[in-house]
Amino acid sequence: MHLNKRTKRIFAILCAVLLVLCTAVAAFAEGDDPIQVVNNLSDFIFGLIRAVGIILLGFGVLQLGISFKSHDPSARANGMLTIAGGIVITFTKEILTLITG
Repeated sequence: MHLNKRTKRIFAILCAVLLVLCTAVAAFAEGDDPIQVVNNLSDFIFGLIRAVGIILLGFGVLQLGISFKSHDPSARANGMLTIAGGIVITFTKEILTLITG
């Protein structure tokens, strides 16, 4: 897959903006409750995981669009797999909550 310089730059800027927006979660402890500290850290880590998932989702959409333009079926399959992986990674916390109850 060959991306021109402008497309790479736009994608990098989009990823940076999404990363900043998704990781704006404070993980500071409030009071002396150790459970609250663990919950804050867990929220922060899942926020980072969600940011990575959104970036992968965006990359998968970009890859899928480029594959339609170039009529490349293998790149289309890779784009769909990347989108599916991005969705799973984005909703990891909700999936774990459903599994554990």
